[in-house]
This record gives sequence, structure tokens and C-alpha cells, in this order.
Amino acid sequence: MAAAAAMAVEEGGGDDYTKDGTVDLRGNPVRRSKRGGWKACYFVVAYEVFERMAYYGISSNLVLYMTRKLHQGTVQSANNVTNWVGTIWMTPILGAYVADTHLGRYWTFLISCAIYLSGMSVLTLAVSLPGLKPPPCNEAQMSDCKKALPLQLGVFYGALYTLAIGTGGTKPNISTIGADQFDDFEPKEKAHKISFFNWWMFSIFFGTLFANTILVYIQDNVGWALGYGLPTIGLAISISIFLAGTPFYRHKLPTGSPVTRMAKVIVAAIRNRKAPFTKQLYELDLDEYAKHGKFKIELTPSLRFLNKAAMVTSSKDPWKLCTVTQVEETKQMLRMIPILIITFVPSTMVAQVHTLFIKQGTTLDRSIGKFHIPPASLTGFMTISMLIFIVFYDKIFVKLMRKVTKNPRGISLLQRMGLGLIVHIIIMTISSLVERKRLSIAREHGLVESGSQLPLSIFILLPQFMLMGVADAILEVAKLEFFYDQAPEGMKSLGTAYSTTTLGIGNYLSSFLLSTVSRLTAQHGHQGWILNNLNASHLDYYYGLFIILNVVNFFLFLVIARCYVYKAEISNSMEVLKD
Repeated sequence: MAAAAAMAVEEGGGDDYTKDGTVDLRGNPVRRSKRGGWKACYFVVAYEVFERMAYYGISSNLVLYMTRKLHQGTVQSANNVTNWVGTIWMTPILGAYVADTHLGRYWTFLISCAIYLSGMSVLTLAVSLPGLKPPPCNEAQMSDCKKALPLQLGVFYGALYTLAIGTGGTKPNISTIGADQFDDFEPKEKAHKISFFNWWMFSIFFGTLFANTILVYIQDNVGWALGYGLPTIGLAISISIFLAGTPFYRHKLPTGSPVTRMAKVIVAAIRNRKAPFTKQLYELDLDEYAKHGKFKIELTPSLRFLNKAAMVTSSKDPWKLCTVTQVEETKQMLRMIPILIITFVPSTMVAQVHTLFIKQGTTLDRSIGKFHIPPASLTGFMTISMLIFIVFYDKIFVKLMRKVTKNPRGISLLQRMGLGLIVHIIIMTISSLVERKRLSIAREHGLVESGSQLPLSIFILLPQFMLMGVADAILEVAKLEFFYDQAPEGMKSLGTAYSTTTLGIGNYLSSFLLSTVSRLTAQHGHQGWILNNLNASHLDYYYGLFIILNVVNFFLFLVIARCYVYKAEISNSMEVLKD
């Protein structure tokens, strides 16, 4: 690699080589004119459009497939969806670890794509072949329908979780592969990276919107075989597009997992806990960090116990002696954990969109003339409102607030997160009131016991779907930027993983709350809040519980945010905003 670069300099073409350490698949240095840039990212962005279409083509309507075809009740189907989605958002931690430590992003991504596609293919067969699903049932009571056999469930859930393992390797690596195509040491390419992330978000919106409108309509009105077959074909196309761009990609070599570096600090501090504290701490020279394009961090007084990991002893064992910078990196990641925990509750609210919100839609009048709106298609309005509000926030709100606060972001990231938490309180308040209205209509028309469709338009649910899009535009974007910005330079990938982890835990928490509330409210002869017949349920009470949970969470957030100290370093994102 060094020899190739030296030869390039001799030939007068050294300036054309990237300076960020990127190489080709054989480990050779690469020229900017030959690889990377937009000519590589077109393939990455095109992949993401089809992949998001494939994923949301499955997830958006999954709760209705489990209800209508697998004959599962409200609680069981909703929990099965949130458990699966939770796993989808947790597996990227494993995928990032494998890429950073062993295989690199490209090969981890390709292997994961093969797993992803195999899961999608088997899932399509599971919804298509009569022998892999229970017979159709038109009984009014779900309990009277024949349940799926263990083999049928095994194939179905095996395919779903195979798919989840695959996304664990694709999700954390594909956006990073795209970002790797731009050299931060070259000003024009660094500017293009910002443009790449804009188009990246657009590709996600476009793929999601297509899935939430066209694909869910096909699933509801044409058939599940075609409705799942098209996303599978779309995923195959997306992988083919990505492979076609292979000759143009730049690659970064594995540098080791940040989780391992953090573990070394914690273990070293524990092993040195009985040693008397000294001021002689281990640290590398500044030139050593500069040589590898890394940053040195000065010692801080917080979490002093971890400083013992850097105390100079006779041991050179990396699990007993760490640099001050390594200790401070660990501190920065640990300081964000209270904020991470606060985001679990709003992530639980997001989980309601693809479960209970859609289940509510099945009880309402979905007709516009002869056209019937699929309940899951309302998530398309959530996507649209999110897109509109992001533009409003960036182009209008931020510019107005800059004049008041003098903050380049308009308001701080934690203030933006607090605003998002307030919107979640409003959403659940509206959801509870709308559900109370829905139940009153059911009582007025004598449709409580039958569970039949109500003479009430499905568009009464539109405010809660659209406000959820606004909440995502405020909170989810702020959460992603906060964890990325506040993570130390060498642990940005782990910071990004924090934001996906909170969605995973939020979905698991949703499953726990739904099961617990359903069980507790049905004790001592009571009817219970959450039944298979939503007309006889009390989702208004359940949403009321969410209001209380959100209010308590908001006040906890105020306490934690007040104590939080932003890291001293000014991130690149702040510099961009100032420009």
C-alpha cells in the first residue's frame, strides 16, 4: 500500500489518492478519480430505495397478516410484531461489531444481504403455500378459528427472524459505506457528504412511502403472496444494484470494536480498584494520535473511578492499563446512558403505530366511494408529515430561532428532544380522546358485542398518525444527531448504535406493557382493557396510561438534561452549521 502511494507521488499523481485511509478490496490505495464520490453513491442510494420498500412492505401490515391469516388475537399479534421489530433494531449492534472487528463493512454487508434475502424468500413462500398457513376462517370470534400448526409457525417466524439477522448486518453498514465514499480531507468531497445524507434520507422516505401505500393496498386487496413477493423481488434488485457498483467503491479496513475498548477500561478500573490513586496516568504523545488521524482527550473530573484504568503500573496488559483518552471516551459514552434511557418511552409510543393504531383502523369505515383504504396506508401520512416538518424545521424554525438563541442549531439538541417529548404527550392525549369517541359510536349503534365495523371514517385517526410523523421529525432526528455528536470521534458508530438500540428496547417495552396491562386488568372477573374485540376494549384507558407515562418521563428528562454537560469538543456537524 505504501509502495503504491510512493509510486503515485513519483508519477505526479499523488494528490489524486485519498487521504482518509480508504482502499480497494485488495487493500491498495485508491484514486479519487477512479473510485468513490457520487459515481459510487448512486448505487448505494438506489439500493436503499428498494430495501426500505422491501422492509416496510413486510413490517407495515404484519399485524394484520397475523390477525387475519394466522388467527392471532390483539395482544398476541401486537406483541409478536413489536418483539420482531425490537429484534430488528437490536441486531445492528452485532452487525457493527462484526464489521468493525473482523470482516469489514463490505463483506459483512454482502453476507448479511444473502441472509436477508433468504429470510424474505422463505417468508414469501410461507404466506403463499396453503400448507404453510392455517385454512381461511370467516368466524366472527377469532377463538373459533383453527390455529396455525407448530410447523407453520416455525417456518413463518424462522423466516422473520432470519430476515432480522440479515438486517442486523445491512442496516449499520450501508449508510457508512456510502459515507466512506467521500474523503473528509478533501473539501469538495466533504461538502458532497452532506448532500449524500440528504439524498439518503430522501431514498428512505421514497421507499417507505411506496410500501405504505402501493404494497399495503396490494396485500389487502389482491393477495399476500403478491404483496410479499414484490418486496422480495425488490430486495433482490437492490442487492444486484449494490453489486453492480463494486468496481467503484472505496473501503475502510476494520479498526476494532469501540465496545471492546470500553470493556477494557471498565475491566482495568475494576482490577485496579484497590490500588491507591496516583496522578501518574498513562497517555500517548499527541503526535502518535495525529499520525493515525485520531484525537487526544484531556482528563476530566467526572466518573473518577474509571481514572484508575489509566494509572501507571508495572503491568502493560491492555485489560489493566488504558490511555487517558480511552478512559475519557468511555466516560463520554457512559454519560449519555441516562438520556438513552429517557428515550425508551417515546420509542414505545412509536411502536403503537404499526400495531394498535392499525388495529383501530380495521374497525372504522375505510371506503371512499368504491375504493377501500388499507388501514396500514395511514402510515404513509406519517411519512409525508415527517418529510414536510423536517423541511419546515430546517428552513424556517431553525433560522428564526438562531436570531433569538444565537445557537447554530436554533435550539440545543436536548431542547429539541424535550420538544419531541411534549409532542408525544399531545399524541397520546389525542389518541385517547379519539378512542373514546370511537367507543361511544360503537355503543350508540349497538356494535359493542359484535365487533362490527363502525359508521365512523378512518380519517379520524389521521391526526395521531400525522403528529407521530412530526414527533419523529423532532425527536428521532435529534436523538440520532445527539448520540452521534456527543460520542467521541473514535466511537461514532457506537453512538449511532445507541439510537437504534432505543427503538429496539422501546418495542420490547411495548410488548411487556401490553401483556402486563392486558393480564392485570382482566383479573378478579373484570373484562380487561385490551380484547380481541376492540369495540368492547378500553384502549382509551390504555392510551391514558401512556399519557401518564409520558408526563413522568418528561419531568425525569428535565432533571437529567439539566445535569448533562455537553462534551468539550466541537463536532464537525456544528462547524458545518456555522458555515
